[in-house]
Amino acid sequence: MVVGSQAKSVETIVIGSGPGGYVAAIRAAELGQKVTIIERDAIGGVCLNIGCIPSKALINAGHAYYSQNHQMDSIMGVQSKGATLDWEATQKWKNEKVVNTLTGGVAMLLKKHKIDIVRGEARFNDNQVVNVISEDESHLLEFEKCIIATGSRPIEIPGFAFKGRVVNSTGALSLPEVPKHLVVIGGGVIGSELAGAYANLGSKVTILEGLPHILNGFDKEMYSFVVDDFKEKGVEIITNAKAKAAVQDDSSVKVTYEVDGKEVEIEADYCLVSVGRKPNTDELGLNTTDVKLTDRGQIIVNDRQQTSVPHIYAIGDIVEGPMLAHKASYEAKVAAANVAGEDMRNCAISIPAVAYCDPELATMGETIDTAKEKNLDFMVSKFPFAANGRAITMNATKGFIRILSDKATRVVIGAQIAGPGASDLISEFALAIENGLTTEDISMTVHPHPTLGEAIMDTSELADGVPIHI
Repeated sequence: MVVGSQAKSVETIVIGSGPGGYVAAIRAAELGQKVTIIERDAIGGVCLNIGCIPSKALINAGHAYYSQNHQMDSIMGVQSKGATLDWEATQKWKNEKVVNTLTGGVAMLLKKHKIDIVRGEARFNDNQVVNVISEDESHLLEFEKCIIATGSRPIEIPGFAFKGRVVNSTGALSLPEVPKHLVVIGGGVIGSELAGAYANLGSKVTILEGLPHILNGFDKEMYSFVVDDFKEKGVEIITNAKAKAAVQDDSSVKVTYEVDGKEVEIEADYCLVSVGRKPNTDELGLNTTDVKLTDRGQIIVNDRQQTSVPHIYAIGDIVEGPMLAHKASYEAKVAAANVAGEDMRNCAISIPAVAYCDPELATMGETIDTAKEKNLDFMVSKFPFAANGRAITMNATKGFIRILSDKATRVVIGAQIAGPGASDLISEFALAIENGLTTEDISMTVHPHPTLGEAIMDTSELADGVPIHI
């Protein structure tokens, strides 16, 4: 390995090129910074390559396959002879048409903004210098400012090393075949999304969840729709279960778990372990700097995304808050503005969260539980998709829209959606909550007809005491 003897001086470095890193790099460049981005793997990070994007591609493929074989024949009068699945073609589409299109687009944008890309793993030497290590060489970069955006990785639990037929979310996206039987350890958002995708693709799925229910973070009125859908598709959900060990051979994996004090063994083709993620801060050499961490290994930042070292910033999964790509992108814009000499604060009231299940779930701002915990004086308004014309024409009437509003002012303080298009519809509530809009502001905004978005208007009219469609 060749080591550079003298550090190269650069203005701003960004470590990581995921939805936090590449957004930070581009925005900083737009604001006049000369930016160098350091990436040890693929441009686009986990989200674009092995996370959010490819998982949604598989989810969509599952929907297409399932609908061709189940839903339409008897309901809409659309007759089909049944769909077949070319798994190799599905994977090729996911990788080449979806992932490569987006990552190629990001690479083009980095080039357009004259951002230098340095390949390798970054390790801090001190508060001012990083050593970038690749297979053949390493060299030093002395920076004026730095944004750390190194993301997170799946947590590995004892007895379930990620190898062979025991996979994390990355491995689950690129299985060599659709499993006849898939065991999923962890019924959170990622576990439930991939369980649903493979159930739609024809797998028998068993979910082992340590908590009393799946999809922690969503209330029972919401996650019950997903549970019902899983039951219809033969997905077995075992709650209060503790995974103990996995033993595998060339053709199967045996998973042992404990429930109600008894050990049970189950055999499957593959076992997906999805029990959470940990921040990628342990291999950065931060112990050689004055950057302070929490006990969980997250970097402590202020509302400018600034660490305890004023010229070093941190964003995304490595700082406090939900590990979500859109949170990282928002924080990236805050950090980049401050790096460029502006004074921008992270003043997001709330971060929307989405589960791409069947049906989709989305939440923003206060929930009924959090509003009660804070002793807020609020009211709840709920409108069912069964009363929405567009949902009826889509044969997608399961679910509802719920608005929490301040009882005195009618300002929207929270919203939850379970149903079709929840991932898109929640953005209207994000705009409303961030800008302090009232339910009347929403109800008196003209919504196109017929659309799912009209249900937001109808829920707002209900809050105002003048409902028309219910």
